[in-house]
Formats: sequence, structure tokens, C-alpha cells
Amino acid sequence: MSSNSFGKLFTVTTFGESHGPAIGCVVDGCPPGLPISEEEFRSDLDRRATGKSRHTSQRREADEVEILSGVYEGKTTGTPIALLIRNTDQRSKDYGDIVNTFRPGHADYSYWQKYGIRDPRGGGRSSARETTMRVAAAVIAKKWLAARYGVRVRGYLAQLGDIAASTFDWAAVEQNPFFWPDAAQVPVLEKTMDALRKSGDSVGARVNVVADGVPPGWGEPIYGKLDGDLASALMSINAVKGVEIGDGFAAVTQHGSEHRDEMSMDGFASNHAGGILGGISTGQAVTASIVLKPTSSILIPGHSVNLAGEPAEVVTKGRHDPCVGIRATPIAEAMMALVLMDHALRHRAQCGDVGQITPRIPAERQ
Repeated sequence: MSSNSFGKLFTVTTFGESHGPAIGCVVDGCPPGLPISEEEFRSDLDRRATGKSRHTSQRREADEVEILSGVYEGKTTGTPIALLIRNTDQRSKDYGDIVNTFRPGHADYSYWQKYGIRDPRGGGRSSARETTMRVAAAVIAKKWLAARYGVRVRGYLAQLGDIAASTFDWAAVEQNPFFWPDAAQVPVLEKTMDALRKSGDSVGARVNVVADGVPPGWGEPIYGKLDGDLASALMSINAVKGVEIGDGFAAVTQHGSEHRDEMSMDGFASNHAGGILGGISTGQAVTASIVLKPTSSILIPGHSVNLAGEPAEVVTKGRHDPCVGIRATPIAEAMMALVLMDHALRHRAQCGDVGQITPRIPAERQ
């Protein structure tokens, strides 16, 4: 299986390469009657885009979405929705020096071993350019989830290198190019990134994503666990090397008396489980974190080998992100939204007649 599709009832198939003529996706399973227009994709695509600040890759793509099918007179028809974005700012010559060399820490070698051929221009299919279509597809999912259930999916950059957010304010997140929740720390981040870019190196990051308003009951108890599908979806994002649901690895040091989220009819006392128990949502906020590795395409020389198996030195020129985590927030939001919509439809298909069960515990203590 080529595995370019994910989801069961709400499915997304992406296609295209970083330096090909276009990238696109097919979204299948969207219920009919959802109003959607090409203009509605602009906001989230702009949030993900490169070239919006000096702290990201300076590739500048228009990212104009073309809706090719599945929408008639401004509403979804229930048939496959095809979305296309044409690449307009490729600079393939930047990759001429690595055509015959494997970049260390990149997918060059593993792709070569799998397919016996690879597209070296911008990493081809392994480029983060592919995630543009995930964000586009999630515009549909976010709108349907909000309209049908009041679900809101938001994310933020929680850590950049060894800098962690000191305070938290959702209002600050969209007011800076880092999606950082502490406005007072933004100058520190800018200074750090300027120094990093000057040195030619890169750094890792942590992104947190939260979905509020998820009703209890979504997910399946064994092989279709909501947290299992969410972890898989988040791990599929380029450069992600770690995923946590709720407290994640912090649970190692917790006692059961602390970690269990005690309940009363006034609400849950805590949310260490991240809004999911036994693979099924509890009605609390669904929370997850991802860790993204440092960008491997850097200006500092590194040792590798070429296609002939000979020693080689690699310096990756071109336009690259010193920290891919800066642009990862809308991508993490997208993957959570896509998973939640798929599970919403799956729950409705099997258990839609069950209705609301009592007692229903508030997500937080009042």
C-alpha cells in the first residue's frame, strides 16, 4: 500500500511534490450542504505559509486554492472534493549539488532504499510543502466540526529549543509569527532565531494543540482508539519525532492518586488524560503535544556518502526553516481536526441513535 490516504469515513488523499507543478488533495466523505468557498482557505494557509517573517523559509508561494469538484453553488455535494494549489516559487537549482548525495538526517537515503529513485528538488514528497494540503483539507473539517458540534481546534508553540513559554494567553498566539502564548518573550525568540540563522544551524520545537467542545463518546475501544488515531496522524507530520496525549511522558513521575481525573457532578477535577479514556472522548478538552526535530537542511557541513558509496561533504543551500516548529501549529491543528471529523462521522454512523446519556459530567469544575 502506498499510504497516501488517511481516515475511514472522512478520508484525505494528498498528492504532489515540493517542486512539481502543483500539489493537491481529494477529500471524500464530507457531508453535503456545507457552505464553502475558495476564500475560506486563505486564513489557515497564510498561517502555515513560508516567507511571512524572517524566521522561516523565504520561499513565497501564492497558495491559491482551486476547488475542482465536490462543491456546487457554494455548497458541498457529498461527492469527492478535489483541491489544487499550483507551485509558483520553486528554485530547483538550489538542489543541484545534492542530486547524487544523501543529506544526513533527511529522507534522501530512506527514499532511495525504498523506491530506487528520488526527487531531490526540495525533498520531493518528503517536503513539508505536502502539509499545505492537509491544512487546506482541515479548513473543511474545522468548519463542519464548529457548525455541527461547536468544536474549536487551536494550537500554539510551547517550546523553541530550550526556551519554554513563561505565561499563557490565547490572545497572544495569533499576534506574533511564532504562535507564542507569551507576548513578553517574543523579542527573546526573535533574537534567538536571528542568531541561529546567522550560524547556519537549526533547532527543534514543541507544539501543543487543543480541541474544545468535543462531546463524550467519540472514538472506539480497541483498534480505532481516538488517541491512537490522533497519535498516528500527528506522527505523520514531517519532522515529528514524538507525540504525547494529555500529560504524556510526564505521567511517569505521577502517582495514580494524582493522575486519575476525579469526577463529580460539578465537573472533572483535572485533565491529565487529555480528554480521552479507553480510546473514547470524555467531553473534556482533547490535548496533544508534538516534538519536531531540528531541520536537517543546514549550512554547516556534514559527513555523508554519495550514490557511488564514496565519502561526501554536504552543505544544504537554499531556503530552509531554521526551526520547522514555527510553522507547525496550523499543521498540528489540521491533523487533529481531520481525525476528530472522521471519528465524529464514525460515531454518528454506529451510535447516532444512542442519544445523550446521563449523567453527563461537565468538562471542568464550575
